[in-house]
This record gives sequence, C-alpha cells and structure tokens, in this order.
Amino acid sequence: MRHRKLKADFLFTGEKLLTNEKILITDLNGEIIDIIDKKDAGEEIETFKGILSPGFVNAHCHLELSHLKNKIPERTGLVDFVFKIVSERYFAEDEILAAIAKAETEMFQNGIVAVGDICNNSLTLSQKIKRNLCYYNFIETSGWHPEIASLRFERAKKVFDEFENHDLKASIVPHAPYSVSENLWSQMMPFFEGKTISIHNQETSQEDLFFMEGKGDFTKMYELMKIDNSFYTAKKIRSIESYFKNLSSANSVILVHNTFTKQPDLDFIDQQKNEHQLISFCLCPNANLYIENALPPIDLFLKNNVNIILGTDSLASNYQLNILEEIKTIVKDFPQIKTETLLKWATINGAKALQMQHAIGSLEKGKKPGVILIENTEGEKIMAESKIKRLI
Repeated sequence: MRHRKLKADFLFTGEKLLTNEKILITDLNGEIIDIIDKKDAGEEIETFKGILSPGFVNAHCHLELSHLKNKIPERTGLVDFVFKIVSERYFAEDEILAAIAKAETEMFQNGIVAVGDICNNSLTLSQKIKRNLCYYNFIETSGWHPEIASLRFERAKKVFDEFENHDLKASIVPHAPYSVSENLWSQMMPFFEGKTISIHNQETSQEDLFFMEGKGDFTKMYELMKIDNSFYTAKKIRSIESYFKNLSSANSVILVHNTFTKQPDLDFIDQQKNEHQLISFCLCPNANLYIENALPPIDLFLKNNVNIILGTDSLASNYQLNILEEIKTIVKDFPQIKTETLLKWATINGAKALQMQHAIGSLEKGKKPGVILIENTEGEKIMAESKIKRLI
C-alpha cells in the first residue's frame, strides 16, 4: 500500500469540520494527497471514532523551564511568579536537558507539531536539532535599566546566531514591556523586519497600573531584584500604548496571555498596526489560572474577530504541555464556542502566526501537517474525557 486512507466521524481540514463521508489520503511520509468522497476511495480505509485533525500548534512555550514542574506554587500572582523563576531556574545542566527531552516527547505524543518557544539561552538547541518538532525560536531579551541594554542585547544576539547557524527559525524578541528599556528596544528593532515577534502582554492588572501611575507590584519586583527604577517616570498610558509602535516592521506579532486586555487596547492596536501585519492573541488559559487565577476575555476577542492562537506556557506554570487541555479549559467556561473554531485556533491560526502555514496547519495537498485523532468526543464536541492519538 503506497497511500493511507483515513476516515473518522468528523474530519477537520484546518478551516472546516467535515462529516464522515470524506476520506483523507496521505502518502506514507504523511504528505497530504487529497480529501475525497467515501464512494470514490475504494478499499483499505482505516476507520476511527472521533475527529481527525491536522497536528496542533503550541504558539507559546518555555521548553527551557521544563525542569521547574511542580516547583513553583500556584496563584501567587505574576510578580512573585517571575521572581521565583529568576531566582530558582538554575539547576544542574543534565537535569535541565533531561527535562527538555521529556517535555518535547510529551508534546509530540499530545499531537503538537510546531512550537513557538521562548529561549533565554541555547540549552534547548541540542534537542531541537533532532527536528522532532518544528520550532520558531524566540530569543528573549530583557533589561529594564537603560545602562545594561548593550550587554543584554549582545547576549541575545549570540544565542540568536547559534540557532541561525543550525538553520533553525529564530528572532530576537522582548520579554515584556515592563522589562525592556527604551535603549534595549532601539537595539532590537532593526532585527524585527519580516520576523514573527512575541511579547508577554497584559498578563496582570499591575502592568497597566505601572505604566499609568508608576506604582503597584512591579515597583516591589524591582526592589526584590535590586533593579534601580529611579530613572522611570510613569507614561500615563496603558501598557500596549507604550510599545506597540516598536513592532511595526514585523510580519507577524504574537501578544501572549492578554489576561487583562480591554476594548480600548484592541481599538488602539487596530488603529496602529501595519496593514500587512498579522496580529495574534495567544491564549494560555491553564497558565493564567495557575499564576493569576484569571482567564483572558475570550468573549471580547471573539467579538472583535481577532486572530486567536493557543499556547501552553511552561511546565513551571502548567501541569502538562497539551493544547487539547487548553481547549478543554476554554470549553468549560465558554461552552458556546464551536469545536470548528477551537480547532482553527489550535491549527491554522497558530501556523500563520509562526509563518509556517505553507507546511503545516491544514490538510492541504503538499503539506505535511501531521494527522491526529481526537478520541472520546460526543459527536463533534470535545469532552473532559477526550484525548489525542497521533496517527502521523
């Protein structure tokens, strides 16, 4: 047999949810050949119960933090969480590498084919060159005090070069608006052109408070980290207004978390964005509950018809790296959202955000997007008992 013929109760193409009258045909390497009617498919059809789908895209992960699973308490709030990460992330390298390999295997088994991964160092590089998954590597840099901008940028550039030298997709990105000085922004910006750029956005209500009034938990964080904040004067604007213009040359912008994003922020983005840019809002609901015990305003994003994508964040802030579990959390609080919409967020929307839509994200001829089966569904509905089986 030179081809595989796959059939299930439903077939999600990346755009549409089709009935069981359609058959997916791939070659033995997983390249999509066609989707045809059952009556034209002949024999040797592999039949499954559930939903066939392209592989999932995890648009936001911190693979390098996988060794911190169960190490940081839940619901501390973002500032205490960040402080714990900074102070406790250093373990023996062999422990870190073993945790990275284990976490990648978990993602593979959970039907993930591509990852937008945050990198503060090159520790994940030895795993990524095996090319088990597709990665867009976001080389993250931070430095709140203006005087350390050059030092921090040079460090990020060195990591960026390591990834590029191994022919891995990479870009230099800011950590968050409250951790990047204007000096550091100016050094990064020439490297944004044509790239996908990721930034943590409005993960806590304290972020807007800091930019509006110069007070709140972030001043406490700077004190804990012994960062001199005396140079800063509150801008009296919301967080998104303080930095969004800096991203104008990027092809694709991923705003991550957005737990406290409001309508004026979406209006501002809509007015300011480059007409050729794709702006994506990455939701990591299980991490948001873990850190802030809050969920992003998904109904607001739906109302504004923005490009929604899904991420897991890290094992420091989540109990698994599983996009299906993120979908289940959303379904629990937003049961009115159609399965077709949720699967679009998990597949083609994420592929477009990572500029990988030519290869993954949908069951189109010539692509190799992976094929997964969502089992234990109730009709087309994803249930608490649903699970992933990777077929290709």
